[in-house]
Amino acid sequence: MLFVSGPRQVGKTTLARQLSDTFASSDYFNWDNHAHRSAILNGPEAVAEQLGLDRLHAEKPFCALDELHKYRGWRDFLKGLFDVYENRVHILVTGSARLDVFKRAGDSLMGRYFPYALHPLSVAECVAPERGGSLISPPERIEDGQWRALWRFGGFPEPFLKADDRFHTRWKNLRTEQLLREDLRDLTRIQELGQVESLALNLSRRAGLLTSYSSLAREIRASVDSVRRWTAALESLYFCFSVRPWHRNVTRGLRKEPKFYLWDWSQVEDPGARAENLVAGALLKATHWWAQSGQGDFGLYFVRDKQKREVDFLVTRDGQPWFLTEVKTSGNSALSSALALFQSQTGAEYAFQIAMDLDYIEADCFEHRKPIVVPARTFLSQLI
Repeated sequence: MLFVSGPRQVGKTTLARQLSDTFASSDYFNWDNHAHRSAILNGPEAVAEQLGLDRLHAEKPFCALDELHKYRGWRDFLKGLFDVYENRVHILVTGSARLDVFKRAGDSLMGRYFPYALHPLSVAECVAPERGGSLISPPERIEDGQWRALWRFGGFPEPFLKADDRFHTRWKNLRTEQLLREDLRDLTRIQELGQVESLALNLSRRAGLLTSYSSLAREIRASVDSVRRWTAALESLYFCFSVRPWHRNVTRGLRKEPKFYLWDWSQVEDPGARAENLVAGALLKATHWWAQSGQGDFGLYFVRDKQKREVDFLVTRDGQPWFLTEVKTSGNSALSSALALFQSQTGAEYAFQIAMDLDYIEADCFEHRKPIVVPARTFLSQLI
């Protein structure tokens, strides 16, 4: 089975329907559809009967199960379907909550699926939609209109393609309301929705900043344990994601406080924070894909010491520092001395200072080992 999870409106349903169309025999079930829900509640046998799994097929039928995680018994349902019909059907499960949170000892689905995360659009996906075979690709130029749309409207397909301010405002407000009200209510036991909404607003304002759970707790008048639990819920629903500090071999390196970023960077108002968030999203997308496609073990961190010297991001490969990334809005900014310092301490192969306002350059960023200033349009086009 394949589990594909990702934020609301990122394109999971479209992907499921497009894949269904590539099979001679397929069926699509959405938990939010009452007729589909009835079939699912009748058990794996009812779904198998609708798919015709008791008949001979030239190729395996395809079964897409959308938003199935909203069904409390979804894991047992899938286990029953997979264990009986494993060799007779392809199964795709999609959801707007992190399906991989159930990867734990004793999980009834352990070993029966591969998890994938569906991310918003990136520079690399705009210039090369079918890329994915190698870690780093040659650079390609992104169209100016696409670059402006990514910056202004984010990477979610609908507002990106429409590129309209009024539509984007309505879309953003509706998505936030559905996520912070409906999804939290339906998928968690959290009752304090107003406080969680305040927490989400604070996280939006703090994108890219060190985050103290105790200070967040004071601001929204909640306990630290509650803030930790609510933040984890917001992460599981793809509102935000956290980046932890890397401290190995870093002299007096920070060890605990994370930084948070939004999956929809268009909600970040400050230009500097939005730039950092956009790059964070691209790096997270790349590390997820590289790991989930079997190319190694990859992680995303930041580096900061107790003298407050910092580099925004460190990407690790198989547990070792691979490249450092500092984000600047202007190409006129001096090369950060922290890049050379932390490259020396961590042993990272590459160190980049990414400038958001520089024009695209037809050159491979990864041909340079020492700290260097590169255009964001060039660097990001070489990822996924």
